[in-house]
Order: sequence, then C-alpha cells, then structure tokens
Amino acid sequence: MTPSYCLSSARNTITPEAFLLHNSHLYLPKHRSFSFSTETHFPRKETNFLRPQTPLPKSFLPILRLNNSKITHPFASLSSFAEAEGEKQQNQDAKAEEHHENTKTDDQAESPGMAQAFHISSRTASAISICIVFAALSLPFFMKSLWQGVALKTKMLSYATLLFGFYMAWNIGANDVANAMGTSVGSGALTLRQAVVTAAVLEFSGAFFMGTHVTSTMQKGILVANVFQGKDTLLFAGLLSSLAAAGTWLQVASYYGWPVSTTHCIVGSMVGFGLVYGGAGAVFWSSLARVISSWVISPFMGALVSFLVYKCIRRFVYSAPNPGQAAAAAAPIAVFVGVSGISFAAFPLGESLALALARALACGIAGAVLVYRIIRKQLGHLLLKSTSSEAELKEGTIHQKNIGFLSDIAGPTGTQLEIVYGVFGYMQILSACFMSFAHGGNDVSNAIGPLAAALSILHGGASGAEIVIPTDVLAWGGFGIVAGLTMWGYRVIATIGKKITELTPTRGFAAEFAAASVVLFASKLGLPISATHTLVGAVMGVGFARGLNRVRAETVREIVASWAVTIPAGAFFSVVYTWILTKLLSYIL
Repeated sequence: MTPSYCLSSARNTITPEAFLLHNSHLYLPKHRSFSFSTETHFPRKETNFLRPQTPLPKSFLPILRLNNSKITHPFASLSSFAEAEGEKQQNQDAKAEEHHENTKTDDQAESPGMAQAFHISSRTASAISICIVFAALSLPFFMKSLWQGVALKTKMLSYATLLFGFYMAWNIGANDVANAMGTSVGSGALTLRQAVVTAAVLEFSGAFFMGTHVTSTMQKGILVANVFQGKDTLLFAGLLSSLAAAGTWLQVASYYGWPVSTTHCIVGSMVGFGLVYGGAGAVFWSSLARVISSWVISPFMGALVSFLVYKCIRRFVYSAPNPGQAAAAAAPIAVFVGVSGISFAAFPLGESLALALARALACGIAGAVLVYRIIRKQLGHLLLKSTSSEAELKEGTIHQKNIGFLSDIAGPTGTQLEIVYGVFGYMQILSACFMSFAHGGNDVSNAIGPLAAALSILHGGASGAEIVIPTDVLAWGGFGIVAGLTMWGYRVIATIGKKITELTPTRGFAAEFAAASVVLFASKLGLPISATHTLVGAVMGVGFARGLNRVRAETVREIVASWAVTIPAGAFFSVVYTWILTKLLSYIL
C-alpha cells in the first residue's frame, strides 16, 4: 500500500512501547531507522496514497509519518520517544486507534480512484470530476480561437479541435507529471496532496509563461510537409487523429501506471498517419531512428548519472565524521551549481553572454541562500545538538579507513539521519519544483502544437508554415495538464515513487538531480533523449547503487514493454481514427 506522509514540528514525547502500541502495524528494525515492506507484488487495488490520519507522536523537527501503513519513513526521530509515560497513556493510545478504525465510514473505506488517493469521499471526488468536465466543455465558448470562423461548421470543428487538444493535455498531466513529482512523493519529501497542488501551479505557469509560441504543422520533424500540400482536409483529420491516438494510448498506460513518453506517443501517431496516407516518403526515418535510440540512451544515461550521484552522497556525506553537518554544508553548494546551470542553459536570459551568466549566477545565489536559511531555521537546533553531543556523534557516524568510492557504506542513525534526510528532503522539493515548471513549458507543445496547427488549417492558414499559438490556447493546454494530474496523476506517481525501488530523500534527490541534468545537457548537445525514460533509468540507478536485487524486475519489464509498444500503438490508433474522421468530414465539409 502506498504510504502517505505528514509534516510536523511540534515537540511531544512518548515511550517507544506506547508508540508501538499506538501503531502496532509499524515495524522498526533494530539497526535501521527506515524500512520498507519487502513485498514485490503490488495488486492494483492497493494503489492507495492517503487515508484519514490518526494523530501520532510528534518529534521536534519535521517528521514524515505513515498513516495506516506497514512501513516507516525518514525524518522520524527515535530519540524523541525516549521520555517515559505511564501505562495509562498506552491504553488511551490503543483505544484511540481502535476507535478511529471502527468509526471509518464505508464511503471512505471503499471509495475508488481519486477519492481513495486523496482520502476524500466519493461524492467530493465526483464533484471535482464533474466540475472539471463542465469547465472543459464550457470554457472553449469563451476562447477567441472558437469565434475566428464565420461559418457554423467552422465553429463546430474548432470546438471539437479544442476538445481533442484538451484530451491530449489531460493525459499528459495524468502520465507525464510523475516525472517531476513521483520521486518526491515516493521518498516522503511531499505528500500527494502537496505534490498535486504544487505541480498544478507550476505546470500551468510553465505552460502559460514558458510554452512555445511558435510551432510547425509537422511536429518534431517527423513528417515531410510537401507530401500533404493541397490536402488540407486529410492533414486536418490526421492532426486530430494524432491527438486522439496519443491520448488514447497515454490513458491506457496511465490506467496501468506505466510511465511512457508523451513525445513518443505523438510521434508514433503521426508516423502511422504519414505511412498510411502519405507513403514511406512522408516520414523522416532518420528522426524516427533517433527516437527509438532514446529508449536505450535515456535510461542508460539516467541510471549512470544517478548511480554516481548517490554513491557520492554515500561516500562524502554518510562517511563524514558528522554526516548532518556535511549534508547541511553541501546543500547550498549543490543548489547554487544546479540552479545556475539550469538557468543559464534552459532560459534565454539575454543576448549578451556576460549578462546571461550574471543572471544565472544571481539565480543560483538566490537558490543557495534560500536553501541555507530553510535548513538553518528548520534543522538548526539539530545541527547544534549534533556538534555538542559526543554521544550522538558516536551513535550517528561511522569510522572506516580507506573507504572506496564503490564501498558499501552504512548510513547514519539517530539525529544525524534526521538531519541528512531533512536536508535532502528540502533539496528534493526544490528540484521537483524546477522540473515541474520546465515540464509544463516543454511538453505542453505535444498537445498544443498539433492543436494550433489544426486550427490554423481550419481557419485558412498554410499547411507548411510556422504557426503562432494564441495565448488562450496555451492556457487551455495548461488547464488540461492540471485536470489530468488532479484526476489520474496518482497512478503513475505510484509507479515512479514506490514500485521500481524503495526511495528515501537522498535516493529521490539523486534520481531527480541526475534526470534533470541529463535531460538538460543532452538536449543542448542534440542527443535524442526522453525525460520519462531518463527518470525511470535514474530511479533504477539509485536502486542498483544499493544492489541489483533492490530493483523490482517485474515492474521494470512492464515499463520497458510499454515503451516498445508506444509507437506501434500510437500508429495503429492514429490510422483507425483518421479513417473514421475522414469519413465524417466528407459528410460535414
């Protein structure tokens, strides 16, 4: 069962016996402060993120707790349960737990899907879904793109085109947003609710403010434009069919929790349309070969970099005399380097190289200062304790000589573990926010590009020319991504965050940092790369860093199989939908 987490900073104390009696479903291993269930099979009905919470003992620093789960998670301070309370408190805790379990309503216990994930009632989940559907059906009437056409047929087709684009954007949100938030939820740095709200704001902002305003009818350089000159009706049907086909396969993949590439979905759809209705000469086969090669390049590079990053953390942080202080000192430096690099490479900060570099460094300094102040404010008392208490140092550090880079290093314990997980938890949240914002700006084009091209053809634009995407269409795509994330995003987040390998804040940060770095620099070098495949490979890499048996082979096989099927499935659905739409359009036009 997928865990949920809750942040707390209040100081309360309770005996270990009372804590275990209150939470008899938890198991705390003797030599590890963090453990996961060793089960490797995940029944579908168990993808449940959040349940109604029962108040648990709170530590004096940010704690991540699992509610009604069989596992415990980082940030939990064992030392905070050291003071004694009587047997009366134990009995009261046990009775409170029993009473809470007995008073759960059947509606909460049996609520499916989104209701179960967010521990809300089925009625509330249904109301949210109905509101989203109503908005999707009504908002196009307020968009300028719908009223550009004079004829009623043109307006009807524009309305249908906007709905096709919304469907594709919805499925992007349901599947692809896990790239940014899956590891943060899996490691406990964010709860599912926090991840969805954060991603909703950042994804929409990225799509609206950073989404490309110029696209081409032939997306991703897959189809040859000249083949379809003078066949505007066929091309219009093909673009709509590509959106519907890619959305269909993404919805199937999201239902089963498979993280697939939305770019590959739209590429496969357009390849199928081009082959059947334009012939072999309508497809740029070299571009298709680059896409297929990314199936190998992306996960391999992601796994390699995350393996090295996680090994660096274990070698230079875990083996330090004071791991907590080492993590706190390294965090601002890592954030400065990462934010500066992302800002310089990803965003057009100016025409002058010196000005662009200065602005990137300013962003890096701002990020480093922010992380430093957060760490000192939230973990300062623990950092002070770790330096003043010799006993804690002996408990939380390891003393080894001649430690190799690939050596299996035992992690810190006690307060040191709390500090390390706290530091990397904050860093992981920051990296997830950057990835979410960038994802909204980059991948919205997979839905909005074909949509804008279809609208241009419908309103008399040239089929091979560059097309300006209206602002309201960008906002429409952002809304679709947020809607899909809210309604179905938890499914793929479960796979990324839980089912590939067990994640902690250090492992989650290593995976996210590696994936972001690889995608950024590979894109600048022109290498064929997939963000989804890279992140999956990065999560596997941190698992391999702990041992080959730490990666669940069954889940990996399912994911790889879904990758291989993505392009053929998109092509098949595209051909079928194009045939249907051409028949319908022949009667309408």
